[in-house]
Amino acid sequence: MSDTGSKIALVTGGNKGIGFEIARGLARHGVIVVLGARNPVAGEAAATALRDEGLEVHFQPLEVTDADSIAAAAERLSSEWGRLDVLVNNAAVSLEKGVPPSLSDLGLMRQTYETNVFGVVAVTQAMLPLLRASKAGRIVNMSTGLASLSLSSGREAPFSFSRLLAYNTSKTAVNAVTVQFANELLDTPIKVNAANPGLCATDLSNSNGRPPSEGAAVAIGLALLDEDGPTGGLYGDSGKVPW
Repeated sequence: MSDTGSKIALVTGGNKGIGFEIARGLARHGVIVVLGARNPVAGEAAATALRDEGLEVHFQPLEVTDADSIAAAAERLSSEWGRLDVLVNNAAVSLEKGVPPSLSDLGLMRQTYETNVFGVVAVTQAMLPLLRASKAGRIVNMSTGLASLSLSSGREAPFSFSRLLAYNTSKTAVNAVTVQFANELLDTPIKVNAANPGLCATDLSNSNGRPPSEGAAVAIGLALLDEDGPTGGLYGDSGKVPW
């Protein structure tokens, strides 16, 4: 087990897009980052690229829908560092495009929930003992403004145009998961929040939006909250986003 005063972070889906920029940003703050990715080639390449920048980043194969993969990641964190200070649940999929809710494929919806919702719960449950070993554990669940019911309901709502049944509702579920864990952990130093990165140019958005590094900033800030920081909310660039 390594004896280090640096914070230890696990970022799921860290090989590209916002996850990669979260890993980079945390490492630039002196955090030792364990970069999780289901694709070992892409994951190792991403970790290598960040190490070439002089950052301490380690690759860990991690498929959030596979219990054995999650357990292996938890075992490595336990054996090498004995704790986890930051968990960023970033891994997500969006499998439906341009299909109204009435025509959504239930099979794709189940696949979406397996990664976006059940994967978040499974990883969080597995890592919670390590987060409890931290002096100030932080959990950041990547969400979206599209998950906000109040911002999506009604003709005049800003996000009513988005009809991605599986993706949007999976992230609404992530918001609820965030609240449930935050409530359970209210009497501990662990803070649990959801991050709204806004529309960023990633594979999920077909490369539309602002640079992923800008969207990552919200999650990085939540990951590094001090003891007076909030818990149980959804936050974006301008502060708290309504549920």
